[in-house]
Amino acid sequence: MADYYETLGVPKGASADEIKKAYRKLARQYHPDRNPGDKQAEERFKQIGEAHDVLSDPERRKQYDSFGRSFRPGQGPAGPGGFQGFDFGGAGQAFDLGDLFGGLFNRGGRGGQAGPRRGGDVEAQVSLSFADALRGVTVKVPVDKANACPTCHGSGAAAGTAPTICPVCKGRGVTSESQGFFSINQPCERCGGAGTVIEHPCPTCHGSGRVRSTKTYQVRIPAGVRDGTRIKVKGKGEAAPRGGEPGDLYVVTRVTASPLFTRNGDDLVIDVPVTFAEAAMGEQVELPTPNGATVRVKVPAGSTDGKTLRVKGRGAPRLNGTGTGDLLARLRIAVPSKLSKQEREALERLQEIQQANHGDPRQKLFAEKAG
Repeated sequence: MADYYETLGVPKGASADEIKKAYRKLARQYHPDRNPGDKQAEERFKQIGEAHDVLSDPERRKQYDSFGRSFRPGQGPAGPGGFQGFDFGGAGQAFDLGDLFGGLFNRGGRGGQAGPRRGGDVEAQVSLSFADALRGVTVKVPVDKANACPTCHGSGAAAGTAPTICPVCKGRGVTSESQGFFSINQPCERCGGAGTVIEHPCPTCHGSGRVRSTKTYQVRIPAGVRDGTRIKVKGKGEAAPRGGEPGDLYVVTRVTASPLFTRNGDDLVIDVPVTFAEAAMGEQVELPTPNGATVRVKVPAGSTDGKTLRVKGRGAPRLNGTGTGDLLARLRIAVPSKLSKQEREALERLQEIQQANHGDPRQKLFAEKAG
C-alpha cells in the first residue's frame, strides 16, 4: 500500500489545511472528467481520494500513524472486518475483536459493508461590501463541481436498467481473506466497495453517476461576518459516486475595506479629527455609525492625540447573536498644513503664554538624560 503522505505530497506533520489544499489540487488534476479514458489518471484519482479519506479524519489518521502500512483504508490495521472468527476454544465459539475493541479495527460498521463513498466538500468565495458584511445579505453562489448525472439521476446505470448485486462480494462491499486463525476483510475489487455493479453504464456519465457542471445556490450570509469567515452549507458539495451522501459546500467571505471603519474583533474603530482647541478645551462632536445614523460623543478637555472614546453597542453584530460590539473613536489632532497670518500670530501669542505658565515641555527629557 502506498504511503498516504507521499500520495498527497505532504509531510507527516502536515496540518489539516495543508492536507485539504494538497488533495484539492491533485483531485482537480487527476479527475476522470478532465482525463477521459486515462486509466492511470483514474487510478491516481482513487489513490488521492483514499489518502484524503484517512488523513482528513483525526481518528483514522491517528490509527494510520500508529500502524503504518498494515492499516487498511477506512478500517484499521486488519481491514474492514477487524479480526474475525478467532476461536478461543470451545464449541466453535468465535469472537469479533472489532466488537471487543470498540470498533478500532472496524470503521465500516458491523458486518464490514463498505457502502458508497461520501462526496467531496467544495469551497467557493463571495465578495461583499463592508456594509453588507455588517447587516447580512443573501447572495447567489455559482459552484463548479461534480453533480448527480441528470440522465441516470446519480445511479450510474443506463435507462431501463439498474445496478445489480456484486457477484463477488454478494453486496457486502468487502471480501474476506483467510490468514490462519483469523480472516481479513478488504474492499471488493470488483465493485470498489459499493456492493453493486453496473452492467449497462449510463451513456452520459459512463457509470460514475456524476457529471461536472455549475450550479448556483442562494446562500444567506449572516450579519457580522468578517473577511475569511467560512459558512457551511450542508449537502451542497460534490455528489458522491453512485448515490452516496453528498459533500458540503463552504462559502468563504471576502469583505472589501471601509474608508471609515476598521475592525478590531466585533468592535469598529474610526479616526476622528479634532482641532487643538477642541482637544484642549473639550467639545461635543458628531460621529457617523456603520448603519448610517450619527451619534454625539464628548471629547474631554485635555485629550491627547490617539485617545480612544468608546461608544457602546455601535460596532459590528456578533455572529453568535449575543449583541454587537462597540464603536471606538480614536482622536486625531488636526494640524493645518498652512497657516494664515492671523493664525500664526495667535499661535505665537499662545506659545508665549504657555511657556510662561508651564515652561518648556521638553525640559524633562534633558533632565532625565543628565540624571
